[in-house]
Formats: sequence, structure tokens, C-alpha cells
Amino acid sequence: MAEFSHFDESGRARMVDVSGKEATVREAAARAIVHMHPETLAMIREGRHAKGDVLAVAQVAGIMGAKKTPDLIPMCHPLMLESVKLAFNFGTQHLEIVATARLSGKTGVEMEALTGATVAALTVYDMCKAVDKDMVIGDICLLSKTGGKSGPYARQGD
Repeated sequence: MAEFSHFDESGRARMVDVSGKEATVREAAARAIVHMHPETLAMIREGRHAKGDVLAVAQVAGIMGAKKTPDLIPMCHPLMLESVKLAFNFGTQHLEIVATARLSGKTGVEMEALTGATVAALTVYDMCKAVDKDMVIGDICLLSKTGGKSGPYARQGD
């Protein structure tokens, strides 16, 4: 049976051993919200930013971020992601970013989805900071996941 502790016998951190786990289709969705002035939101929506298409750049950044997750989070397994998608939803004073990661493998993709949403949000901030220094990134959370031994999860109350 596979060992799932994050620590070895001497108490040092280590990567979880997934060698005994079955490969299943796994998918996770996560979100980040960037709160901003309505004028900044309109500029993004209408494609009027001097630096270019904010959402296109944030989409590429989110995908790249998801793919680089094990380079950023020490105990994450390098995964062969099969799909990473970013969706952007406009509120009255915020931009919601939802990242969805998918693969067939032995470990979940929650961290990849969370990293993708967060990196996309940071990219929006970076591109728009010259016009809106009051932006706030928050509400980063896992929305759902499927696959694996623990089964499906769906965030309640959002």
C-alpha cells in the first residue's frame, strides 16, 4: 500500500509516494477575484489598455503558471497536464478568473488550478497597476475537483 505521509521517518518533509495509486481522470477548478475600479474593468472589457489585450495575456500566464506549479510549490509532483482552461467573468467592480486543469494520473490537479488562477490574477494586476493601484486580489479558492480516492468535491455557498 502507498504511504501518504508528507514526512519521512526522521521527520523531514518529502513528496507523497503515489506509486500505489490508480490513475484516474482528475479535474479541478479554482478561482481568484481581482477587485478594481469600474473604469479599469471597462478598459479591460473594451480592450482599451495601452499594453494590449489584458485577458489574452492573463490567459497565457495562467496556463503557464499551472504548468510550472511543481517549480513553485516544493512538494507538488510534476504532472503531464492534458488541459488547462481559463475563464473570465465580469462583475460590477471585479474580474473573476476561473482556471480548470485536467489530466489522467495518480495525483490531483488542485494546486495547478489554484496556481493558474492566481498567476492570471497577478498578471491582470501587473498589466493594470499603472491605472489602478487600488486593485485587490483575493477570494482564491478551490471550486471543485473530481477523480481520485477521495472522490468529488464541490465548494458550497458560492
